[in-house]
Amino acid sequence: MDQVILVCGTWKAQQNQWFFIADKCRRSAIVGADLETSYNDFRGRVMEEIGVDRRIDEVQLSYMITKSVVNTPPLRVTNSLQFWSFLKLFRNHKARLCVEIVKKTPCHQGVRDRRQDLFVDSDSDEEDDEEMRFDCCDDPDGASSGDEEYGTTKGRFAKEEEEMFYLPAKEDSIPAFLQLERGSVELAVGQRYPTKKALVLRLKMLSVALKFDYSVGYSTPSLLTVCCWIEGCTWRARATTIGSAPEFYIKSYVQEHSCSVTERSSRSRQAKPELLGRLYSEFVGCVGPTVLPCHVADALNKRYGIKMDYWKAHCTLRFAREVISGSSESGYEDLPVYLYMIRRANLGTLIKLEVDAEDRFKFMFLAFAASIHGFPYMRKVVVVDATYLQGKYKGTLLTATTQDGNFNIFPIAFGVVYTENNESWEWFFRQLHLVIPDDEGLAMISDRHKSIKHAIKKVYPLASRGICTYHLHKNILLRFRTRDCFDLVKKTASAYTLLEFNQHFAQIEALDPELHNYLVEADVRLWTRVHFSGNRYNFTTSNIAESLNSVLSLFRGSPIVQLLDPARSLMTRWFVARRKNASLMKTTLTRGVEKLLESRVDNAKLWTVQEIDGDQSQVTCGGILHVVNLTERKCTCRRFDLDKLPCVHAIAAAEAVENVIAKVCKPPTVHQPPGRPKNSRMKSALEVTMEIFYVL
Repeated sequence: MDQVILVCGTWKAQQNQWFFIADKCRRSAIVGADLETSYNDFRGRVMEEIGVDRRIDEVQLSYMITKSVVNTPPLRVTNSLQFWSFLKLFRNHKARLCVEIVKKTPCHQGVRDRRQDLFVDSDSDEEDDEEMRFDCCDDPDGASSGDEEYGTTKGRFAKEEEEMFYLPAKEDSIPAFLQLERGSVELAVGQRYPTKKALVLRLKMLSVALKFDYSVGYSTPSLLTVCCWIEGCTWRARATTIGSAPEFYIKSYVQEHSCSVTERSSRSRQAKPELLGRLYSEFVGCVGPTVLPCHVADALNKRYGIKMDYWKAHCTLRFAREVISGSSESGYEDLPVYLYMIRRANLGTLIKLEVDAEDRFKFMFLAFAASIHGFPYMRKVVVVDATYLQGKYKGTLLTATTQDGNFNIFPIAFGVVYTENNESWEWFFRQLHLVIPDDEGLAMISDRHKSIKHAIKKVYPLASRGICTYHLHKNILLRFRTRDCFDLVKKTASAYTLLEFNQHFAQIEALDPELHNYLVEADVRLWTRVHFSGNRYNFTTSNIAESLNSVLSLFRGSPIVQLLDPARSLMTRWFVARRKNASLMKTTLTRGVEKLLESRVDNAKLWTVQEIDGDQSQVTCGGILHVVNLTERKCTCRRFDLDKLPCVHAIAAAEAVENVIAKVCKPPTVHQPPGRPKNSRMKSALEVTMEIFYVL
């Protein structure tokens, strides 16, 4: 086999002489050829060796005889006969083959006629065009490109490379890789992969899905050949780059195995959780928060016959989620951009991101503009809570919520901190202070965490602080292991009047003095309704914050961006639905309040009302007496005072109050008797007797 020297450049003619100017940006190369090598085969090897992008460029081969006449132009090589002539001449004369790289033009007939010297083949224009677009392979005769002769690996792979053949071109205009099933992991000639790493990943997934293993023949930055690990098997694949681009194209692929299925499936090096996770996410199923490891194991077993234990299925699901949602590291890397886009899309949104001296994450605060603008119309009660995250870097999610006029959850702000301590809670409340200023009418509800107490006292000194009665009840059950006084504690906490509170609290002291002392130490001003210093309304627990955390709990193990984005999506759905419902309301009060007052209005009809003065009324029913002051919106039952919604007694008093101005006065209905109207009335017998007496 002769070694042909290739030099890239262009020909130029000056004063009846031809000169070849070499391209300094491209290297020279040597390609082996003999009289059995076809022109198309050789040209394909040339393009691969010098790195020509076949999608936009093509090559022209030419040479100059050293002893030719001065004004003789270079000789073009356009077909196999001319190429073989060059080889014969090259044996007796030291000459080089010049390679000119030109841009492609559309292969219309007129253009092809003008450039006939650049194309010589017996196939039609349409077939050439299809092979260039889909197969990206200029080997129509089915020969291999011969790159293996210049590899560093020898052995059976070199022999197999010489025997490798390309799949025949299909007559159909649709290429093989477009005819594949969308969810298939199979290979096909013409498939493009953005990098070599992506191609290797697909080969690994294919080997796992089809239960076999492969060996690598050649592996260079521009070439990759693989074959079945069973010696003598016909399964193999070959992929190369085109030019200097990093994309790899499948140039040849033999799909059928000639080895036994029991032999080739006895080795499975690639079935690792990382690869199985990518295989599952791309070709099997979803990786949502409700998907469990047992679902992954079952799906892979049914689809590909892969069996795995629970731990391997767990790791597979974890890697599958990383493929879709990104890793925990990428979540923190994308956080600044995500927060910027949130603020850009929601003008007025407050975001804060704090890192340490080494640029490591510390705190994050997010309050959407819709929450900031909506809170002034809510009752001034804020419920704060924290929930631990389960991702790789842990952390804690902090939330601040309240209720709207329809008793719906109204999120105010979200925070993510690296840990829950005095510093993190104080930082969170300082950011919240920018949204909700300190006020005497403000109430803060939380659990008994000491860091929250410290932060509220420091940032919100004017606000009233209360604790969640649900957390208090849980602590009582865990500490005292008794349910005898549990109902009494609940009644004591929810009592509206001081008399009712004293009765229940005295019963607790009589039954369990230790529990009584514990409740006193917890400070009755924090956990009871009757002793609370501010306006607590119906907020006795932090359930609204717990409910929000429960909704977001499915994403606690996700990267931080994938945790915040579901919160944004959730608020968007909530606010859109509430805006539509509000636009359909026909009443002044919300539907939640209307439903609450509906039963109270029916019960108010059972009460008897006696007006005391212009402001106060006495309401009685079955020996129970209450006094209602409609002007000050108070009632001796104290429900009207604390909940700020009319109680049964207030509704009864309001319905009984006579409002003269609001009444409508029409003429009465008169019944006219038959006959002539009488001008004088009929006198009684006594009147007639008296008249006779006076006359006599």
